[in-house]
Formats: sequence, structure tokens, C-alpha cells
Amino acid sequence: MEYCIFVEPQLGMTWNHLLAAARAAERLGFDGFFRSDHYIGPDRALPGDPAVSDAWTTLAALAVATERVRLGTLVTPVTFRHPGVLAVQVANVDAMSGGRAELGLGAGWNAPEHEAYGIPFPAKRFGMLEESLAIVTGLWATPAGEIFSFEGEHYRLDRAPGAQRPVGDRIPLIIGGHGPRRTPALAAQYATEFNTGFVSNEVIAERFRRVIDVTEESGRDPGTLRLSVPLTVTIGATSDRADARARAQALDPAEQRVSGLHGTPSDVAERLAALRGLGAHRVYLQLLDVTDLEQLDLLVEATRLAG
Repeated sequence: MEYCIFVEPQLGMTWNHLLAAARAAERLGFDGFFRSDHYIGPDRALPGDPAVSDAWTTLAALAVATERVRLGTLVTPVTFRHPGVLAVQVANVDAMSGGRAELGLGAGWNAPEHEAYGIPFPAKRFGMLEESLAIVTGLWATPAGEIFSFEGEHYRLDRAPGAQRPVGDRIPLIIGGHGPRRTPALAAQYATEFNTGFVSNEVIAERFRRVIDVTEESGRDPGTLRLSVPLTVTIGATSDRADARARAQALDPAEQRVSGLHGTPSDVAERLAALRGLGAHRVYLQLLDVTDLEQLDLLVEATRLAG
């Protein structure tokens, strides 16, 4: 199972925080470093020292500041960038990193940040997501020297050059959510990875079963679709220390034991092992406080214990 660090820069990370966390993740052997694609939080409340940052700008910088870790978003909303532009941006980061870029793509949900920056936020966005997936994958698959055109309800591309080729066979595409049919169907059609989390093992197991069933019904081998889980981390050398970390981040330790990764390294390892048993190929270890990098050392111990 792969383990990736996942951070939320809109909670107050500066560029130096982001760089330090990414380099620490690489040094300690984690498989990837992912970030959210948000400008501010859902309640428009900013930290005392706000550090608004753009996901693909900072990932481009991390592409040349790291050497090994996978880099990507959980997840980029379709409302932020035209899919033609996004395809070019991600392909650029892929080239700059030597083929380490991954794209998580979703419909978007945070209305207040759209209002804050004057970004349109249509009430119905699923159609935009469907067309964006077709455009991004279509551009990446178009050979150099050929053109790609698209005519849809939301987007139109007219003879775009096929110069957005990934370094490898393809750039991994992550689709996540909890919808019963439409999101699993999109994952079956376009994704290399289906992502769902921040809930109990029982709910994760049900969502995994659902996407596997839909994938089989679509005619695709479900073994070709990776399954992944993001979970918030509140880990400590002792249970008391883990509880204190949770409370410091306004999280309930009891709830964290169910829907997050909480407790000592052995407690966290137990849940990681259970997720592997459910079929998870990757876990995103969400750190809300990146100034507290001691958690990374404890997570290394937990992943070692999980095997």
C-alpha cells in the first residue's frame, strides 16, 4: 500500500511551510505529496497570517524542488480553470517533475471562495466535470502533430494542438466522492484511481463495493482501478498526546478514532492494515498542522508497523 502526505494550504501554509513539508515527506520515504486546491476555507475565515496560494503554481515549483515523490491535487475543482488550460498546466508539471504529476478532478463545492474571487459557481456542475474529463484525457491522448476538437454544452475546443503529452503512458487521474452511481460511472470511464474517505471503514467498504460493481458493469476490469482513502491524522507518541493534537485542531478525539487516523503509531497502524484488507491501494495522510512535522516521524513508524 502507498502512503502519501496530504496538506491543506488554505489553512495558513506559507510557501516555506509547503516546501519544507514536501521535502520532509520525500526524505522520510512517503510515496507522494498532495495538496488541496482551495484559496480560502468554506467559512471565509482566514488564519492570522493568511497565505493564499494556487495549487498548480506551487506544484510546478515543487516539481523542480523534489526528485521522487508523486505530486498532485485532492482535488482540483472544474470551476477554477478551463479544462483546456488545465490539461496544459498539469502536463507541464508532469514534464517538469519527470512524470510524477497526478490530477484529482471534481465538481467543486466551496461557494464562498468562488464569491471571494469572483469565480462563477453554477448550481449544476456535474456536466462541467464530465466534459472536463473528456477534454483533459482527450488532449493528453492526442499525438504531437495532430489536433483535438470538442463540442459540448459547457466547453468548445477548436483544433487544439496535441502537444500536451504526458511523460509516461498517461497522467494518473483521480476521481472521488460518495454518489451512488454517477461518480462511480465517471471513475470507471476515466479514472486510474477512485478516492473516498473521512468516514468509517464500514462506509469505505460499501463505497469500494459500489464502484467495483459499476466498473464491472461498464465492461472494465475493476482490477485496473486503484482504490484510495484520505484520512485526517492526529497521531501522538501516547494516547494523551494524540488527543491533545486533535483538540488543538478543533477535532473530537472520539470521532477521529472512527473517521480518521488517531492515536499512537500502533493504533494508526491497525487502521491502515484494515484499509489494506478492504482493498485500498493508497492512503492520503492529511495533516492539518504542517508546522508540527513530528507527526511525520510518528507516521513513518505507523506505516512500518502496518507493513
